[in-house]
Amino acid sequence: MLDVSPVRAFSDNYIWLIHSPANPSRVAAVDPGDARPVEAHLRLHGLDLRAVLVTHHHPDHVGGVATLAASHAVEVIGPSGVALPEGARRVADGDRVAIDSLGLDFAVLGVPGHTLDHLAYLGHGALFCGDTLFSAGCGRLFEGSAAQMHESLTRLTELPADTRVYCGHEYTLANLRFAQAVEPENRQITERLAETELLRAAQRPSLPSTIGRELEYNPFLRCDREPVRRAAERHSGHRMRTPIEVFAAVRAWKDGFRLEK
Repeated sequence: MLDVSPVRAFSDNYIWLIHSPANPSRVAAVDPGDARPVEAHLRLHGLDLRAVLVTHHHPDHVGGVATLAASHAVEVIGPSGVALPEGARRVADGDRVAIDSLGLDFAVLGVPGHTLDHLAYLGHGALFCGDTLFSAGCGRLFEGSAAQMHESLTRLTELPADTRVYCGHEYTLANLRFAQAVEPENRQITERLAETELLRAAQRPSLPSTIGRELEYNPFLRCDREPVRRAAERHSGHRMRTPIEVFAAVRAWKDGFRLEK
């Protein structure tokens, strides 16, 4: 099992530091949107940054990459088209990323929807999925379509149930409150909500989750389930024939959910 440390950034971002199994003082950073908290964490814990993994181009995920690359001998890995330092390794769906200095190896998954360039990194029983999959939620559709995001999420549901999910933001409480509106009778949502409230009250992360747990209470992974379909139909006022239609309706519902409360 990988040793992964969270570094908080901005109001709710997580920058994940992946420790080398062979030498835990060596780390890779995932989506360092701000270099300052990463540098502080490295100094405090005596860590050696060796690599940076990028999932997509949004500034809160790449804003610190250039600064870290200028200060450390790092290998930068990310999607084509993203503004990354010269010499960065560009990867795409189906590629493998071996970081020899850390003894790490990841499969690259293309998961468009939140953005068209979005990637996830899978390896060592862990999934680093940026803003595609959140605990009890998923990313907004800034560039991709509902069909693309549904396909990306469906792909992730096919991973082993014990795959640990490291996403880019601490959105779990808000997502669970929406999930409870969709499926008020779902006991797993109630239990996860109580658990998360305790964690957040103690200023502890609600992450990682697992694929298996997300299948129990994440409405965006349950669009083929009758309770979610019925809730989407009630909210939208029309019948739905496919899980993609249900997903699009639930995503639109979530987009306006704060306005309803």
